[in-house]
Amino acid sequence: MNWRLIRSVPWLDTRASFVSQTPHGGALLDLGSSDGETLRHFYELRPDLKFHAVDIQGRPEAYPKGCDFRRANLQKDSLPWPDASMDAVTCMHLVEHLSDLTMLLHEVSRLLKPGAKAYFETPHPKTTTLPSARGAFTFNFYDDPTHTHPVPIDDLSRKASSAGLRLCMAGTSRNWLFAAAWPIFALMPHSRQKFTSRVHWIGWSACGVFIKPNEA
Repeated sequence: MNWRLIRSVPWLDTRASFVSQTPHGGALLDLGSSDGETLRHFYELRPDLKFHAVDIQGRPEAYPKGCDFRRANLQKDSLPWPDASMDAVTCMHLVEHLSDLTMLLHEVSRLLKPGAKAYFETPHPKTTTLPSARGAFTFNFYDDPTHTHPVPIDDLSRKASSAGLRLCMAGTSRNWLFAAAWPIFALMPHSRQKFTSRVHWIGWSACGVFIKPNEA
């Protein structure tokens, strides 16, 4: 799905709704960018933004043109950008892979401008009770052997508070177009499209938006 199609209706997708609120020409940092698929969607939605990305490995050749990519271990490494340099931070399906979030949350708080926000997304705790996909997809939380432990948004909020961030929204991440397609895909053979519609239908991912309060 090309996100240019939802520029006028970003509320159809939880991530798109967050990114759409970034100031025009602002700086957005994506943590744990992996293969760049989500970053490319962000660029389709907001080509005016200045994109920055971090991953322990990453595929920078697949990231949007001009994206400032840095390779780093987010449990150990400080990031190279100056304090209060980011208008938004996104961190999707990373925290459940880490054993210690202290450095990550400290860096998010340091890099955000006062009043700016960070979006975190992680498998919902209910995924631990789902049946195993037993194949190419991660449906039960433990289908992915690199998952360390579930990270409920309430727990993330307590850790983020210690870093100076305040939770301002918690909910479920969905793309409503994919979710609405599930009754159709449910009758079809297994495919990535069918899996995607199913996870959006059930609300597989929890999300939270955190704000760096304005300085007094």
